[in-house]
Amino acid sequence: MDQPFWYIIANPAAGNGAVGRHWPDIERLLQELRFSYTVKFTEHRGHAIRLVEDAVLKGHRHFLALGGDGTNHEMANGILSQTVVPSTDIYYALLPIGTGNDWARMYDIPRQPRQRLIRLMEGKTVLQDAGKVTYQRDGRPESRFFINIAGMAYDAYIARQLDKHRFINRMQYLLMVGQYLFRYCLTPARLYFNDQTAEDFFYTINIGVCRYSGGGMQFVPQAIPDDGLFALTFARKLPKWEVLWSTPRFYNGTILSHPKISGFQTSHLRVEHIGDTPTLLEADGEFLGETPAEFFMLEKALRVVL
Repeated sequence: MDQPFWYIIANPAAGNGAVGRHWPDIERLLQELRFSYTVKFTEHRGHAIRLVEDAVLKGHRHFLALGGDGTNHEMANGILSQTVVPSTDIYYALLPIGTGNDWARMYDIPRQPRQRLIRLMEGKTVLQDAGKVTYQRDGRPESRFFINIAGMAYDAYIARQLDKHRFINRMQYLLMVGQYLFRYCLTPARLYFNDQTAEDFFYTINIGVCRYSGGGMQFVPQAIPDDGLFALTFARKLPKWEVLWSTPRFYNGTILSHPKISGFQTSHLRVEHIGDTPTLLEADGEFLGETPAEFFMLEKALRVVL
């Protein structure tokens, strides 16, 4: 069948500069495999969102991103925020070149460029759910879409710290997670979902469309990306030594067997802080802001090219 014309958005800084270093080889592959394409390189945070919106306005419908989870997050926000066409009219693909590549892990998308591009030519697609979250930042209401996992409390605290330091690799990430654990102070929050209320000093609150975060961790092993429901996991107050002791559970999908960790599915969630200290929020690994936060499900809103 005829191959589409791809609008490629590449983040040269992704993967600690891997996209920029490997672009000449990737371009040779694109030409060898007879792809039709144009390419734009992002220049700053948020640039991919604007590039997508402008390209859709100009008639482009097939997008290929080169980057990691942050680039993926921006691409999804560009597709879901534009109002020119229904979001499902747009075909979205990722060549994962990042540190975590957690969203790509859900679909077993190859990281090797040749394998990825050959599979892309098959044109197989799925429709995936997306989330929309409203929140506060610097006293102002804001909103953002996400297509992997949003995290609150300690998860968002870590995301804010990493936003300052820009870790180099997975091992450094894990070391920083352990280091900052002993600096973090739990704050109380209240959750509203499924006609239920949960109130506690939460270590973590995860709202997942897909399953993996943090380089392969499974805080929401019950997540199904096209069932119209968020996977909700929250961990109540735990001794810090027990958090470290439970680390294997984060990776092997057994986190919900811990007596202090609960898992649910819901299409809507509201999180409020109790007292004067807000609960922090991140989505797809990007620090966003703080409570009050409200999550809305968008069923089968993103067309993913596998």
